[in-house]
Amino acid sequence: MAPKAQNKLKERHKQVLDVIQEYTAEHGYAPSYREICARTDITSTSMVNYYLDQLEEMGYIERSENISRSLKISGAARAKVDKVLGKVSQAVEDLGRSLTIPVVGRIVASEPVPIPESDFSLFDPESNIEVPESLIPFNMQKENLFALEVEGDSMIDAMVNDGDLIIMKPTREARNGEMVAVRLKDQNETTLKHFYREGDRVRLQPANPTMKPIYVDSSSDIEVQGSVVLVIRQM
Repeated sequence: MAPKAQNKLKERHKQVLDVIQEYTAEHGYAPSYREICARTDITSTSMVNYYLDQLEEMGYIERSENISRSLKISGAARAKVDKVLGKVSQAVEDLGRSLTIPVVGRIVASEPVPIPESDFSLFDPESNIEVPESLIPFNMQKENLFALEVEGDSMIDAMVNDGDLIIMKPTREARNGEMVAVRLKDQNETTLKHFYREGDRVRLQPANPTMKPIYVDSSSDIEVQGSVVLVIRQM
């Protein structure tokens, strides 16, 4: 009999089920009522029987009244537990996966300074960083991610310090508030700032109270090169 969905397990039911599972796995046979008492804070075997009756009615256990130690988790309930354990196992496996992300250059997080466009290729092709895949949003394409080394302290209040690495996703568009790498076309200057569109004007906002924002009269005068996905602190 499948467990009835409408009968949600209470904490006491879960305790009894845990004891049955753990004891059976340890000894190869089910616990007695007194042993269930000993492993929980249930004070009497009659109360144990009360909870077992409910668990049996809900379809979580099976037992034979005339056979000692006949308790067992029902097939349907075991399948449900196995499904949960399978998800946990998959989650643990996912936590162990890592991505190899190329470190392709350096980004200035200060007052913009002239940087040749080739700066995003300063580092050799062998420069990579290993990042746990679980730190990257699950619905994000991971193939084109790249890393940049930060130079400067204009984003310190956003927890981005000089020497840190930032993981970027390539994009030509930015939403208000996003931290992005932006190239100012006329001056050929590149910088890391928070992006805000204010009508036709764009405000590039540092996260440092000692620095003033940069205003660009037209969004056509800038080129968004990527947005920050993750910050890797360099201690």
